[in-house]
Amino acid sequence: MHTQNEVAAAKYPMSMRLLHWFRAVLILGLIWSGWYMTGLPETTPMETFDLFYPNHKQFGIVVWLLALTHLVIRWNNRRILPQTPQSLKPWEKTLSHVVHRSIMALTILTPMFGYAMSSSFTQSDGVPFFGLEVPELLPKNDDAFAVYHELHEYSAYVLLALVVLHVAGAMKHRFHDKGGETDVLPRML
Repeated sequence: MHTQNEVAAAKYPMSMRLLHWFRAVLILGLIWSGWYMTGLPETTPMETFDLFYPNHKQFGIVVWLLALTHLVIRWNNRRILPQTPQSLKPWEKTLSHVVHRSIMALTILTPMFGYAMSSSFTQSDGVPFFGLEVPELLPKNDDAFAVYHELHEYSAYVLLALVVLHVAGAMKHRFHDKGGETDVLPRML
């Protein structure tokens, strides 16, 4: 069991901190690029589509791989990870756990829905991954594509909402609670 001072001073392992921030940048970039590319008018030059769609797919796979890597690193370091501050209210602890677990789940599911969407689309140009072609394992079916499209889109919105809630929680503990044990931001810096 950790003392209060150990909990406040504990940091996540460097590998987890780097993954956290790298994934954050990638996720926000993917959400922005998804909004941008799907909002382009049909008169947009094909080169623009050829830039955004393959890169969105490739970096979506990177996010998925990083999420799996994060889970492995977290599991391997589970005994030394910082504990949830004891001074948090019960509802804050519950919300924190739900948000963290939901973000992890959606960083795995959202790219999988994107892959399923691309794989099932009858007009698909494949799923590239930096010079490789990821096999399309699902049967071509535009009705299934429509379902996966909705799942991909809505899971991305939910993921963005959870990220905003995650950041808002960290800022609340930093500025409203005036630091102390509940200031969890230094653990990820």
